[in-house]
Amino acid sequence: MKKALLSLCLLLFSGAVNFSARAADAPAAPTKKDPSIEERVADLEAYVSNGTRGSDAENAKITSKLDGTPGPGHNAWQMTSVALVLFMTLPGLALFYGGLVRRKNTLSVLAQCFGITGLVTILWWICGYSLVFHSGGKFYGSLDFKFLRGVTSAPNGDYSYWVSQNVYAMYQLMFAIITPALIIGAIAERMKFSAIMLFMTGWMFVVYFPQAHMTWGIDGLMNGVWNPKATIKAIDFAGGTVVHMTSGWSALVLCLILGKRLGFGRENMAPHSMVLCMIGTGMLWVGWYGFNAGSAVAADVIAANAFTTTTLATAVASFVWPMAEWVVKGKPSVLGFCSGAVAGLVVITPACGFVNPTGGVLIGIAAGLIPWFFCYKVKSWFGYDDALDTFGVHAIGGTLGALMTGILADPAVNPNLVVSAADPKNPATQNGLAQIVANGPFHHLLWVEQLKSIGVTLCLAVAGTAILAFAVKALIGLRPSEEVETAGLDLAEHGEEAYHSA
Repeated sequence: MKKALLSLCLLLFSGAVNFSARAADAPAAPTKKDPSIEERVADLEAYVSNGTRGSDAENAKITSKLDGTPGPGHNAWQMTSVALVLFMTLPGLALFYGGLVRRKNTLSVLAQCFGITGLVTILWWICGYSLVFHSGGKFYGSLDFKFLRGVTSAPNGDYSYWVSQNVYAMYQLMFAIITPALIIGAIAERMKFSAIMLFMTGWMFVVYFPQAHMTWGIDGLMNGVWNPKATIKAIDFAGGTVVHMTSGWSALVLCLILGKRLGFGRENMAPHSMVLCMIGTGMLWVGWYGFNAGSAVAADVIAANAFTTTTLATAVASFVWPMAEWVVKGKPSVLGFCSGAVAGLVVITPACGFVNPTGGVLIGIAAGLIPWFFCYKVKSWFGYDDALDTFGVHAIGGTLGALMTGILADPAVNPNLVVSAADPKNPATQNGLAQIVANGPFHHLLWVEQLKSIGVTLCLAVAGTAILAFAVKALIGLRPSEEVETAGLDLAEHGEEAYHSA
């Protein structure tokens, strides 16, 4: 027994000696030195200007005292933006759409907005955030962030040096929530709640997640700003293609497959409450500051520019649309003011962080005229039942915005149009946009890169929606019975009524 113990001790000692020898032979791991006073000051300057902290730079040789620490001001603005973008859906979009439908279907719209909010949040936690914002490929990210694993309060330098990644994840969740919710405007009053939930589940995986990764993912196919190797060097500041084009074109396809509402063209289907619609519009406008200015992911000069251009474009469009009505119909309607405001918000979305104030005004004029024409004339020419003009405002507005971003993008407004913000001193990371935007209006960015992005988005939204809609139709059907649709979806599907007689 003693001999066995002695042998074991000798074996362990021999192994320890050999391990120590191997460890001594191994090259020493590089160590980072503590930052100097100058380097600490540089980090503070980087925080104020939303720049790269010393330890985040390529080949950094210092360990910053701010490593893993978000910037309080930037974090505060981002958390405020999260709340503002949620405010857009609940209650903004819910009231906007709820006022535009007939009173017997008011609660159905509210329920759909709430249902989508919960559904998308669950999908985002499971894998949605990971598929969009983890690196991994041109179309989808990897699953390393599934269940938000590793998504902590420390910043993710791929997207922000000074905002907590969990805050960023919640911010992007709000975009993922409102995008499918926009679709319900086109198919309001005639699609089963169960069919909507099933369709939206598939739509997030087939359309939204890949589109968002391609446009905003660090290695996405169309991320012209952050991916130096992007196949398509497009720019989309806050979601012209990701949010408005995908939802708007999907809405058109879905409403065509679904068919028209019973009595469409014969019965009065006017909005039941323009008061609710106007209140919802105001909430959307207020919340949109988080949507657009928040997309700077910092309280910086780019956010300030986005805030300014968003205000100008929206105010101008909210004036131009009803003026066009006044000329053509003889009266400027409240619905015209509301529709113009939303159109202005939509069209400025992809451009707000890239254009100057005059560009914002020009976008507002276009937003007040072109979507108005589609809602007023094109819709009647073709006779499709886009119940709440989701196609006319969001599909046309989002496409128009992507085009005008290419026309009006100004490098003086956003330095990311010149080199990659990830490492501006490293020529290897230059994103290739400098040459594209150097020649003023109607430059290469418009005619090639933006058009490519629009084409990819349109194909993905149309094909994905068509496949999913027919699949859901075959599985559980899309529409309620004629009796339910005639009586209204509120009572039949939710067991409640929005209004009760005295």
